[in-house]
Amino acid sequence: MKDLLSTNGLTKKFGRHKVVNAVNIHIRQGDIYGLIGRNGAGKTTILKMISGLAAPTEGDFSLFGKSGKAAYQYMSRIGTLIEAPGIYPNMSAYENMKLKCIAMGVRKQGVIEELLNTVGLGTVGKKKVKNFSLGMKQRLGIALALVGDPDLVILDEPINGLDPQGIAEVRETLFKLNKEKNITFIISSHILEELSKIATNYGIIHDGVLIKEMTREELLAECSERIELKTDDTGKACTVLENMGIHQYKVVDADTIQIFERLNDGGSITMTLAENGVKTVGITIKNEALEDYYLNLTGGASNV
Repeated sequence: MKDLLSTNGLTKKFGRHKVVNAVNIHIRQGDIYGLIGRNGAGKTTILKMISGLAAPTEGDFSLFGKSGKAAYQYMSRIGTLIEAPGIYPNMSAYENMKLKCIAMGVRKQGVIEELLNTVGLGTVGKKKVKNFSLGMKQRLGIALALVGDPDLVILDEPINGLDPQGIAEVRETLFKLNKEKNITFIISSHILEELSKIATNYGIIHDGVLIKEMTREELLAECSERIELKTDDTGKACTVLENMGIHQYKVVDADTIQIFERLNDGGSITMTLAENGVKTVGITIKNEALEDYYLNLTGGASNV
């Protein structure tokens, strides 16, 4: 499947400082792509560049198979909610939506009601937006981003500052839009635990650099419960494991093997290794939480 959006060495400099440094991300139609990174990691700048709100210093991106200047002709197929929603507090949700429709040239009858119902704001009536909760304002921002039937919607920290109910409301809205309308989402956040409940793919950003891209399945595998075995001969240890009928393992480095089955058989594993002349330097059970994995990958809690 071809990428709906991909970047090629996307870079943004302010003076001599590279806020975004040669980032290559890949997003397919139907993905919910979580762009993860601490505050100041470069997430918002990336989103601004791919939505046409900022020009790259170097590199470019491909959109719907078109790259360079040709990609910009598809900007009307992108909906954005970057930083705070652009809403008028003294107007109702309907009035805000009407202004956006006029600006986008959308005249379809009933579209405003349909979008407000989609994000759960169909019954707020003439209530002014200044009296909305933060979660309601975020959902209105999402509705505004959906005007014009975009194929791709870019959301910058849509759950930041929300209470648990607001987070759940926004999450359910995004999940519904993705499944029912096949809308592709890019969602930036520094909260991996929450994004893990909805995202299908991830890009992890640190200090402007893309550290890793991975699928949801790969992320969960990294964080799953496992035996971590340290030995003086991984090659021979793998042979012993295979002879024991253990096949779900991964060689991590020159002296470390992760084993994902028979987690209660640590004693018999070390004994069998010893019988075959393989020394066990260390053996532990690990079950890394998603946030711990993220923190370890980006250098610790001081970087959040």
